Amino acid sequence: MDQAHIRNFCIVAHIDHGKSTLADRLLELTGTIEKRQLREQMLDRMDLERERGITIKLAPVRMRYRSKQTLNSKSETLNKSEVPNSQNLGFRNSNLELADSIQEHELNLIDTPGHVDFSYEVSRSLAAVEGAILVVDASQGIQAQTISNIYLALEANLKIIPVLNKIDLPAANVERVSEEVIKLLGCQKEDILPISAKTGQGVEQVLKRIVSHIPPPAGQPDGPARALIFDSYFDMHRGVVLYVRVVDGVIAKNDQIKMLGTKSQGSALEVGFLSPDMSPVVKLKAGEIGYIVTSLKTTHQAKVGDTVTSADDLRVVPVESLPGYKEVHPFVYAGFFPSSHEHFQALKDAVEKLSLSDSSLQFTPENSSVLGFGLRLGFLGLLHMDIVRERLEREYGLDLIITNPSTDYHVKLTSGDSLDIKSAAELPDMSEITEIREPWIKGEAVTPTEYVGSVLQLLAGARGLQKKLDYVDSKLALIDFEAPLANLITDFYDQLKSVTSGYGSFNYELSDYRPGDLVRVDFYVAGEKVDALSVIVHRTEAEKVGRRVVSKLKEVIPRQQFKVSLQAVLGGKFIAREDISAYRKDVTIGLYGGDVTRKKKVLAKQKKGKARMKKFGKVDIPAEAFTVLLKRD
Repeated sequence: MDQAHIRNFCIVAHIDHGKSTLADRLLELTGTIEKRQLREQMLDRMDLERERGITIKLAPVRMRYRSKQTLNSKSETLNKSEVPNSQNLGFRNSNLELADSIQEHELNLIDTPGHVDFSYEVSRSLAAVEGAILVVDASQGIQAQTISNIYLALEANLKIIPVLNKIDLPAANVERVSEEVIKLLGCQKEDILPISAKTGQGVEQVLKRIVSHIPPPAGQPDGPARALIFDSYFDMHRGVVLYVRVVDGVIAKNDQIKMLGTKSQGSALEVGFLSPDMSPVVKLKAGEIGYIVTSLKTTHQAKVGDTVTSADDLRVVPVESLPGYKEVHPFVYAGFFPSSHEHFQALKDAVEKLSLSDSSLQFTPENSSVLGFGLRLGFLGLLHMDIVRERLEREYGLDLIITNPSTDYHVKLTSGDSLDIKSAAELPDMSEITEIREPWIKGEAVTPTEYVGSVLQLLAGARGLQKKLDYVDSKLALIDFEAPLANLITDFYDQLKSVTSGYGSFNYELSDYRPGDLVRVDFYVAGEKVDALSVIVHRTEAEKVGRRVVSKLKEVIPRQQFKVSLQAVLGGKFIAREDISAYRKDVTIGLYGGDVTRKKKVLAKQKKGKARMKKFGKVDIPAEAFTVLLKRD
């Protein structure tokens, strides 16, 4: 199709504001999918996405939209195109009706995730399109991820179409939320489209606005082929499949292709577009979004953000790489161990396969004296970790033990060497350390004005620093803050929802690494150190964390036939202790009368036996004990 009739756009919003529902209505209205085949969250392929009602992976789809344009008279046509000064020619009063003009447009949509953990997916989508539909819930209003998406879209120089969704809800407040959007975007009220994606009300106007406001893609149709990889995954039967936006030239089936970044070469075994299933075509032209099935065996050969070109074009003229993406680095780490040592290889194979379709997932081997061999995985956040855990358990049938999540630290030693550690167990002796740097984040919290005080108090408790406080309107406040990441990766989001009655939200990005008075707190169970439970915390929080953990361990570790001590240790000093009392049989139940020494003798024998049992007995630590920091008080 001619580039002038192509529109590339994505849908961005805060989580649960109706992106996927709007995508469903667009698919229905354009006739891309018949109504009898339509189901909720059509573009969400994974069962997890449907069950949780969230989008995890971006999903491209092509639609055909036929717009009707009526020309009322010849004078309009002549005024606009042929005759610059038609007023003197008498055409203005002509009422000759022309036939309706039907124009067909190719709409390439990318549905994106809304959770902060997957904001990297959003940034990749924005680089492949010219416009963005910003969806805002008319009942909830502006949220943290909404603001983040606005910034990303503005940085990408995209045309933003603001849409107010869920106007059919009783709690919808179109006037107030419209004012919030106007203040943030600087647009006019008539620029905002009120719709209900669930009922379809107003969605036709969204399609018309896409055609009229989003610019067609620029590019050189006759130039050397260049395509941007914005996503990729590994198919067991077909190899690596690339999702690409063709910027210049043409990529055809059976072309020899080359990645300018990794220098990998392969063949385009099949090219096509998604509608929403794979639809093969002969070639992908400039301005189009589609897929390329390659002969590559691993996604590491075709990284997201790389540029694909034709090997034939490369031999004729030099081809420059397109601006790519900054490489994503995980900043939340957790140990994954199989419940049985014999399943370690199965865990390793499963993680390797999963990493082929998730470029942000990283892993390294790990060994624990208690849990045995496992892997330390890196994630973009706690939700990302939870999704990976559930996929490993569902798709690969693994029974897993997961340790407390932590972040990475930069450690400087007295010898002058530097270490990058991802768990407390890797931390060397404190006498060898001169400095520990921890990651800090820049965050934005959005909350109703009546909860500002509670949110500021919550930030102070997380060692956060308030940088700025703005009021979007009389009922909504925006708080800019900085805080150490380690204090936010466990239950900060739950606490924020709690203190704001569910109305608060926050978004963050990694800022820098700052030195702090950080120490390692170790935990002993029945006198035996458990490395998997060790944590790195600020010295001022060490005692509080130690007491909290041993208290929770007491709840999850079952009672034994002997007394079990739970201790928190900081630098050789015990800072917290709890005891799990032993089961005790009443050994004196068969004694009637007689001297008291008879009872004392039997009780002394029982005590001696329990002491011997404590010396040789082993405490079986359940899987829940390794995630005690994730549990709410």
